[in-house]
Amino acid sequence: MNREFHKWYSPRLNRDMELLIFGHAGTPTLVFPTSQGRFFEYEDRGMVGALWNKIEAGWLQLFCVDSVDSESWYNRSVHPRQRVERHLTYEAYLLDEVVPLIRQKNPRLDLAVTGCSFGGYHAVNFALRHPDVVNYCYSMSGAFDIKQFMDGYYDQDVYFNSPHDYLIQMGDLWFLGHYARNWYLLATGNHDFCWNENEHLAWAMREKRVNHRLDVWQDGTGHDWPWWQRMAVQYLG
Repeated sequence: MNREFHKWYSPRLNRDMELLIFGHAGTPTLVFPTSQGRFFEYEDRGMVGALWNKIEAGWLQLFCVDSVDSESWYNRSVHPRQRVERHLTYEAYLLDEVVPLIRQKNPRLDLAVTGCSFGGYHAVNFALRHPDVVNYCYSMSGAFDIKQFMDGYYDQDVYFNSPHDYLIQMGDLWFLGHYARNWYLLATGNHDFCWNENEHLAWAMREKRVNHRLDVWQDGTGHDWPWWQRMAVQYLG
């Protein structure tokens, strides 16, 4: 299996950022780690191993990025406005630095995103905010409520990074047209504490005619890596 490590100084984030690439061809897939997770988490937690056959066969290429959650949403040592601003610089890093690398490494024009738990939030939010960049989104046990990190603070940027909020109010035909053409998968389980959040977001997607599916696994599936490995094998690639 092709495995590449990349590290460079990000002018958007003003620090070094690292990522791992797995595979040589197939659907380019941007992988977000769980809350405060690292770029090597997907490999360490057995997700790459679970997807080995698809990656080696050239069906799937993974781009596993680092997070800055500890500097943004989870950083209780700074004002909530600074937390939001740090997240916005992270988004700029993804758009202006990571996506161009993906395009350089993979000639395909489509792009998928995926993540588990809070990585599911990042995947869904990035996909909904940039539907001209992201064609497919696969969220597993997504945790979508960022207002819990805001200590009651709420402004326009918090609103536009809260999928529950901005999606149900969406009236922009450009966005709605892309949402109808793209694909959004919300997977959760009947023992997953994020089940209700996924039901809520799926309701908003139905209201706005977003091309999506909500899958609730009924076999005792909870909120942990063994279930996410099974989901990844079923959905990705």
